[in-house]
Amino acid sequence: MRLLRGLIVLCWGLVGCASGPGPAGEPANYGLKDGLVWVRGPWEAIKPSRDPDEVIDQLCPAVMELPGARFGDYGREYCGLVYSLGDGTYYASYPSPLANPKPRRSSRDKACYVPQLVVDQRGAPAPLADYHGHPWSPSSMLDSKEDLLGATQVFSIRIQFDKVCHLQKLIPYLKEDRPGELYERRGKSWKLIGLIKPENKASGRVTPVNE
Repeated sequence: MRLLRGLIVLCWGLVGCASGPGPAGEPANYGLKDGLVWVRGPWEAIKPSRDPDEVIDQLCPAVMELPGARFGDYGREYCGLVYSLGDGTYYASYPSPLANPKPRRSSRDKACYVPQLVVDQRGAPAPLADYHGHPWSPSSMLDSKEDLLGATQVFSIRIQFDKVCHLQKLIPYLKEDRPGELYERRGKSWKLIGLIKPENKASGRVTPVNE
């Protein structure tokens, strides 16, 4: 899987690819603005919470109900954001499937662009994390080297899950002189499974943590 960021030149090859469909009579849920992906929030499928983990735990089941999200090598990836409005409550945005339409190297070389903006009419969103789902299983960040690269980190946290909801969290600490941390969700807690040493943050090389 490759998370993509930066300017977008192409988008699925569809006419009017600037927005994704919303329910009848409602605004689009995702699109492009000045070459960056935006997503609408809040996503009504996700219950807001003052605990971001409660929001994160709801993401995978909701995303996997979307078209193609479970279709393995023939599936598609979705990227979205977890954010707040400064009131201590966290929300999830709608996910976006926008990606570069060029053929991939393999059927498992999927991608979606990391959204840069949330459009929420209630206030000024402050993103905490980006999230994305893989349409196959098993799938770990350790198998998705591009997801760990320093150049692909946009926000403070990255969340990844596969189609059976194996959930992982990366805290890159990209601008701090401390190791990045890779966690796995186990029940209602996070288990540290790897560190990215400061000298390895650009490459994203993980040093496993022994049980």
